[in-house]
Amino acid sequence: MREFDIRRWAPGMLLFMALALGATAVQAQNLQEPPMEGEAMPANTDDPYENWNRKVYAFNDAIDRWFLRPVASGYRTVTPDIVDRGVTNFFNNLTEIRNFTNSLLQLKGESAVVAFGRFTFNTVFGLGGIFDVATAWDLPERPEDFGQTLGHWGVGSGPYLMLPLLGPSTPRHFSGLASDSFMLPSAWDAVDSPEWYYLRTLQIVDKRADLIPAESFISGDQYTFVRNAFLQRREFLINDGKITEDPFADDDDFMLEDF
Repeated sequence: MREFDIRRWAPGMLLFMALALGATAVQAQNLQEPPMEGEAMPANTDDPYENWNRKVYAFNDAIDRWFLRPVASGYRTVTPDIVDRGVTNFFNNLTEIRNFTNSLLQLKGESAVVAFGRFTFNTVFGLGGIFDVATAWDLPERPEDFGQTLGHWGVGSGPYLMLPLLGPSTPRHFSGLASDSFMLPSAWDAVDSPEWYYLRTLQIVDKRADLIPAESFISGDQYTFVRNAFLQRREFLINDGKITEDPFADDDDFMLEDF
């Protein structure tokens, strides 16, 4: 196991907060409205800590509204689209090592080959991943993380949790996040300081900027929307795109394929 390295962890916390807030990119309908003032909050077996989770969500949202989003909005304004896309592609390419490793751990040979091919083609022919040539060559990304690996081998999700700075999670998802960060191989290991901090900051801002257009999809109660989107997204990934019964959805499913 790797030594604990705060350099790897602290910026990642803000990144995953941005990703969590970006769950609003998924459309939803028939969402539960928040309880009226003075009304008891309904119990939910999948969200037993909803009262606490809402307070943490409000904290995360305040940080995003007053700091992260304004910075991302400025970045989006001054950065040409082609440069923005190149930055996004570059960081997405780094995740292929994680995709490859977790595909092997899940015994998904085809997905492992795709991840290896994507990283190789994009790094060599895409100028270090700036251009996503692999997708153009019919090798779309197949995201895999250790949380999915745990789910693949039967580990239960556990209750929904809203974590400070980290955002939406579950015990399984958080365990997978920690494993991906500290134990599995990562391209970030090759980056030294201070470049590591500069790149991580750019990654966070770029990710948040890419999520700004998705905010228009929000409807109803924001907390419920993010919770539902996150849980369905995780089930979608763990089941390789096969939608299973969702305790939070009514008759309509989120549009997960494009998220």
